[in-house]
Amino acid sequence: MVACNVDRFLAESIESILGQTFREFEFIIVDFGSTDKSRIIATNYAAKDSRIRVHGIPNCSLPEARNAGCFLAQGEYIAIADADDVSLPNRLLWEVEFMEKHPEVGVLGGAVEWIDATGRPLMTMQHPLAYREIQSALQTHSVLWQPTVLIRQAAFVVVGGYRAAFTVSHDYDLWLRIAEHFQIANLEQVVLKYRIHPFQVSLRKRTQQTLCKLAAQVSASSRRNGYTDPLNSVEEITSAVLAGLDVTDARQQSELASDCRDWIRNMCMAGEYSAALKAALEILQSDLKNVERWQIADLYLTVAQLYWRQSRPLTSVLNVAKAALTRPVVVGRPLKRLLRRAWGGAS
Repeated sequence: MVACNVDRFLAESIESILGQTFREFEFIIVDFGSTDKSRIIATNYAAKDSRIRVHGIPNCSLPEARNAGCFLAQGEYIAIADADDVSLPNRLLWEVEFMEKHPEVGVLGGAVEWIDATGRPLMTMQHPLAYREIQSALQTHSVLWQPTVLIRQAAFVVVGGYRAAFTVSHDYDLWLRIAEHFQIANLEQVVLKYRIHPFQVSLRKRTQQTLCKLAAQVSASSRRNGYTDPLNSVEEITSAVLAGLDVTDARQQSELASDCRDWIRNMCMAGEYSAALKAALEILQSDLKNVERWQIADLYLTVAQLYWRQSRPLTSVLNVAKAALTRPVVVGRPLKRLLRRAWGGAS
């Protein structure tokens, strides 16, 4: 578990690991530069439970912090836990039992229940289970929830761990590299409560996450085709780096818009409407010349929904009009259907 300024959720996350039915583990907590009470909370738990080892390191990137912990691990398996999520009691038991029976699997994940900042259940999410489906889906997106995974240490070591340049998509890059040597699998059971809130690293850095996702795909494609990985020596993934690898501005902008729309939906589902509105307005004010018109229109309709929630009907209607002007086909829809989409579904 890595932690940096997460004292709001840390105690519950630590207790969910200490409460596992599988008891034989070392619990490595890496604090990477907290300025709140996170380090104190972790240290207090370590004083009560000898399985916990707390390591403090200077502030660094998330993949660097994860590597600091993972390369200290002495067991056959490495379980990843995030400091704002809650592992269910049988998580480690189920995962270790599966890995013991399937030596061909290098990394195993499981289903999650999404919760909001207060712990309110939102929905259950599951990645593909069949090996072929996992392999196919992996080419376009991550097929594992990182805080659910159990990684075979041999698999982690053979690929060299996380790569720092991939910042908030370091997990996806790792799965792609492990998949070249081992199989990837998912449990059907829910093993984690995955917290959705505006302060998640991946959500605060959603643009960088999208760029790194595209970089991981380019990197994997080069290796599959027998070429040297073009990103082995890159220290930072930027739009310019991707352009140099033939990832066009159009593709970058389209992926950014799509990923942002997903993030906005997640925030709305978690009741974080202000964060969702801010994100939607930010992307609408950015360079959208290569984004498809339907994506832009959909963003305007989302903004309309969110303004309607704020009791700002005139601003809401204005954004519905912008959606219609952006994608003229909207004008031909029955008014009832348009209004339902604009604000009726915001409840």
